[in-house]
Amino acid sequence: MIKLVEAVFQHLNSWGLPVLLLIVGIIEFLFGLYNKQADRNEFMIDLMSFAIPKMVFPPVLAYFSLRLLPVLLPGMQGIFSWVPFFWGVVIIAVADDLTQYWNHRLHHQVPFLWRFHRTHHSAPYMGVAVYFRNNLIHVLLFSQVYLVVTLVYLGLGYPALFVAGMKALIVSAAHSSILWDKPLYRHKWLHPVAWVLERFISTPATHHAHHAVTSDDGIGYYKGNFGNMFFIWDIIFGTGIITRKYPAAYGISHYERDEWYAQFLWPLFKSKVADSELSAGGPMVRMDDEPAEIGVEEKTRT
Repeated sequence: MIKLVEAVFQHLNSWGLPVLLLIVGIIEFLFGLYNKQADRNEFMIDLMSFAIPKMVFPPVLAYFSLRLLPVLLPGMQGIFSWVPFFWGVVIIAVADDLTQYWNHRLHHQVPFLWRFHRTHHSAPYMGVAVYFRNNLIHVLLFSQVYLVVTLVYLGLGYPALFVAGMKALIVSAAHSSILWDKPLYRHKWLHPVAWVLERFISTPATHHAHHAVTSDDGIGYYKGNFGNMFFIWDIIFGTGIITRKYPAAYGISHYERDEWYAQFLWPLFKSKVADSELSAGGPMVRMDDEPAEIGVEEKTRT
């Protein structure tokens, strides 16, 4: 049984999840759930973000796990293998997602980090493709995958694989344009389920708000809703807004379609768009869309 669980989550974290999300992405496209703003430039960003890391990361992670970890953590391989599966899952889920909450929040607060994270927010639409849409340098430097690999090395392999798989499914579902949480708000008898779920994990309604082009409509909240797998961090730290509605527009208010290669490989390549944060000599943050202004009051509307 353990071998079966291990096999399922190993495949899920390698080829299984990308294939599953590729199928969901095709469904989204066929049903017209992406809007007309998904042009060739946007398609290239999404394609490169999906494909290139899967070619670059395996050798990087192999070197990290086989060469660096034995040097950085000598004699510690398998040291936590005695931890029961359940408690391993709890510890890893909290540690991994809480650190990513603060990592994500800092990428909105620190202008230099925002320029890396900006690529993830530039998409003028939502869908599973946006889940993968990231600057490659940012992924190589700041990916949580390194933490998962370290935990596997320390002997928490099964719990780490389980949490990584579940987190990927929840976060990708929160990015999807398939609004699976909508029935929970439509049917009154499901409202108690919605109340608990939307405060515990990220849903399309709460995470789409984070990708909104504006917060002026009372729905979008790009200055909060930082939770990745768990939305409860936003509740605890006062950065959450729950409206059970979806933004009318997504992206960045001043986005002028920076070239895909600049968004994917900044700072190795710079944007030719004047006044872009990614252009040579451009501002770290355009003041008409200041990401450092963080909301601290939880606003809940049902």
